[in-house]
Amino acid sequence: MDIKSEQPNNPLHGIKLSDILEKLTKIYTWEELAEKININCFKSNPTIKSSLKFLRRTPWAREKVEQLYLKSIRK
Repeated sequence: MDIKSEQPNNPLHGIKLSDILEKLTKIYTWEELAEKININCFKSNPTIKSSLKFLRRTPWAREKVEQLYLKSIRK
């Protein structure tokens, strides 16, 4: 059984947080991400690694990043 068939209604199922951040940083600059989502990991010396560390510990911020990702792939 493939991953998509386990949760067909969840567009984030099977997508890693690192993949989400990689995609978002190809679409937006760090400054644009900081404007869209007001979190310090996008403002102060941003990197994928530091952002992942913060987002994995902060559910509300991760949710905002996931929502921005979903909006960006719908365009």
